[in-house]
Amino acid sequence: MPRIVVDVMPKPEILDPQGKAIAAALPRLGFSGFASVRQGKRFELTVDGDVTPEILQQAREAAEKMLSNPVIEDVVNVEVVAD
Repeated sequence: MPRIVVDVMPKPEILDPQGKAIAAALPRLGFSGFASVRQGKRFELTVDGDVTPEILQQAREAAEKMLSNPVIEDVVNVEVVAD
């Protein structure tokens, strides 16, 4: 079954305490060279049938209206993923 993946990230001006905690932990665990970390959300929508332009548009609308909080988050990606 085809899937549509939606990625949501905090807006740049919004503080990201989880991202800051991860960024602080990386060097302690031996991972260096990363300037910052932002943590987001990923949603996978399984489609029953083919992904039509109408279904993809519905996924975009759902991402803007339900899967993200438009006050503090941006929908950064909506794409069909092949299995």
